[in-house]
Amino acid sequence: MLFSSSVFLFLFLPVVMIGYHLLRKNHRVYFLLLASLFFFAWSEPRYVFVLLLSITVNYVFGLLIHITLEKNSYLSKAMLVAAIAGNLGILFYFKYLNATLSNLHRFLGADYAIHAIALPIGISFFTFKGISYIVDLYKKRVSVQKNPALVAFYLSFFPQLAAGPIVRYADIQAQLSAEKRVVSVDHFVNGAKRFIVGLAKKAILADTLGYTADQIFANPALENTASTAWLGILCYAFQIYMDFSGYSDMAIGAGGMLGFRTPENFNYPYIARSLSDFWRRWHITLSTWFRDYVYAPLSTRLVKKRWGLRSIYIVSTLGVWFLTGLWHGGSVNFLLWGLWHGLFLLIERAADTHMPRTKALAPLKYALTMLIVTVGWVFFRESELREAFQYIGVMFGLVQPQNVGFTVFYFLDARVICALVAAAVVSLPIAKTKCFIDFQQRTLWKCASVGLTLILFFVCIVFVAASSYNPFIYFKF
Repeated sequence: MLFSSSVFLFLFLPVVMIGYHLLRKNHRVYFLLLASLFFFAWSEPRYVFVLLLSITVNYVFGLLIHITLEKNSYLSKAMLVAAIAGNLGILFYFKYLNATLSNLHRFLGADYAIHAIALPIGISFFTFKGISYIVDLYKKRVSVQKNPALVAFYLSFFPQLAAGPIVRYADIQAQLSAEKRVVSVDHFVNGAKRFIVGLAKKAILADTLGYTADQIFANPALENTASTAWLGILCYAFQIYMDFSGYSDMAIGAGGMLGFRTPENFNYPYIARSLSDFWRRWHITLSTWFRDYVYAPLSTRLVKKRWGLRSIYIVSTLGVWFLTGLWHGGSVNFLLWGLWHGLFLLIERAADTHMPRTKALAPLKYALTMLIVTVGWVFFRESELREAFQYIGVMFGLVQPQNVGFTVFYFLDARVICALVAAAVVSLPIAKTKCFIDFQQRTLWKCASVGLTLILFFVCIVFVAASSYNPFIYFKF
């Protein structure tokens, strides 16, 4: 059930909102749990057991870690390892088993039987949420949750279930209490506005640009001109940002309408002046998850083994980015995309230690950052490495196109131009400027914003009704 589908917008969400606010406060979380399980079952009815298995693993091992933590440190550590293995085992079977067997067949010639295994929606997200709960419990950062329904709710809450953000239990623990979860009229209105803004990013911008990007990438790379190749990857770069940040906006907005505070997942990444700055702004909850649960423990372990600081940084950085690529999928293109970013982060850090810090270099740093990110998106988008390298070669004039069927103007019509311009404007932090913030405080704007939001919602509905192109990119992760 997509957030931008008619079923969600006009049936599921209104029923959930009305039912939630009519119930007593103590019953609301349980109602949302049932609604979230229904949301998952609507798209994946036969894989509800996967989500229930994840809930059971994390609840049971959470209790076992809590019981053994003070009494037997070795046993509690064994429970921690078993819990992480259980979570990763579920994830591996559904997400990586087929890719592993395919790669073994490709590189070793081994003949393994490969069966179709559908990927349950959101499995990477609720798996990482479960691991964060278990690790934080072991580290005594959070207290154990003895109510299985609340653990189930934390892992399955529908706004965050399919594509994040990856909310940690520490962020939501206090909000599980009915007394500490308050929904005022302002909270509800602000949540609704945020949801509609996210819907507009998705339905108006991401789907428009995504359709063009798919048309261009559907052609063999060598049948595109350089200008067509650049148009295709620019459309995809804005599509994936509008798509994913739009989903995050909708998740934050829907949570806000229900009284839940959700951490931000994007902070205008396309204004970043360095690659490290980009990753402080893009998919923030995933980046910080890897930083806290992989990079920091790995670095600490290497320090204990008396590795040099430079070696620790190189190994930890490449290790984290290999896993970041692997998180998106088991195919080689995702691994290469992760290592691409890891390698340039190492180069960037080395360059920063030798280059003078001056504002005069800021435009050059920005241009290089966006170039690295954009080329990286080619590896992310193209599933075949040969096609990816050929596509990049065409972009930079290193490979001559062959049998070109369409020029760039076949794809670049007024609709695409308007969508690109609008996406570029939306990518700028205009809403955070002082003049805009001051303008928002005016009574006239407060009244007009409601009407403008309703108009925007109507336009979104028109786009949703008219378009058959409606995928969410991160649903497949």
